[in-house]
Amino acid sequence: MLRYTVRRLLQLVLVVGVLSLLLFAWLRSLPGGPVSALLGERGTEESRRELTALLGLDQPIYVQYFKFLGRALSGDFGTSLGVQPGTTAVDLFLERFPATLELSFCAIVLAIAAGIPLGYLAARRRGRWFDNAGVIGSLIGVAVPVFFLAFVLKHIFAVELQWLPSAGRQDDISATRVTGFYVFDGIITGEWDAVWNSLEHLILPSIALATIPFAVIFRITRAAVLDVLDEDYVRTAESKGLTAQVVRRRHVLRNAMLPVVTTIGLQTGALLAGAVLTEKVFSFPGLGEALALGFERRDYPVLQVLIIVAAMVYVFVNLLVDLSYALIDPRVRTR
Repeated sequence: MLRYTVRRLLQLVLVVGVLSLLLFAWLRSLPGGPVSALLGERGTEESRRELTALLGLDQPIYVQYFKFLGRALSGDFGTSLGVQPGTTAVDLFLERFPATLELSFCAIVLAIAAGIPLGYLAARRRGRWFDNAGVIGSLIGVAVPVFFLAFVLKHIFAVELQWLPSAGRQDDISATRVTGFYVFDGIITGEWDAVWNSLEHLILPSIALATIPFAVIFRITRAAVLDVLDEDYVRTAESKGLTAQVVRRRHVLRNAMLPVVTTIGLQTGALLAGAVLTEKVFSFPGLGEALALGFERRDYPVLQVLIIVAAMVYVFVNLLVDLSYALIDPRVRTR
């Protein structure tokens, strides 16, 4: 198990290193650039040259990359040029990361809590109305764009019915900030009004963000359970007189969980892509909103730290998935 873990960690380092090189080259190939974003159309040729030299963008691309790599290894990704001018990219990330993590956690919990049980029930009722309704619902969940669903939820529940807030993480209330995770801060300080207020702000964006992971987890769970139900060892267990609960726990669910765990890991790592649109619609001050602003304003330092960290999270989540897969199925460790 240790050798398997070390091998996967080395692959993680290699992937992040190659990504940093591709990202650096790709960002600098985009039209415009931070100089145009900062000076706008009124910038003179002389001011553009001065700012280009000040930012080090007049140097060869390989020189810029190695300087960036040296600073990045020491934790210095530069200062924001457009999203929050004057704030370091790392500080901006640390400020906004709790919001996105809180939103992503709520979304994946909703997706798992609904997707696995419903997928299992649909498989057990194959061909019946519940199964057909679940399959149709999952198709709709995958087909409907996240931003469209976010706008619909916002219009119905925030604008028309006014049941839930339409934007932000929390109302302008007196709340103690400890960790940056508003729900957790309210719990540890005993400010239950702040906890409830934060949860109200999380409901709509979490539902919008959870739709695609839910649909994928539902379909994979249903397909995996159907495959396992057709196996000989399940029929043998049932013929031995084992209770339905024992058959489900020991033979069906455990074997069906292998592809489901992989799917959950992939969906968790991909949540940032949906968070960009969801946070933009609900003005949720997280990494997704910062990423959208970074592209709009050509903020290289912010884009670099956010995309690299997002990639690291994605690869790390997949590492955890691989390790859990190896725990569930010991044969994986020998491959």
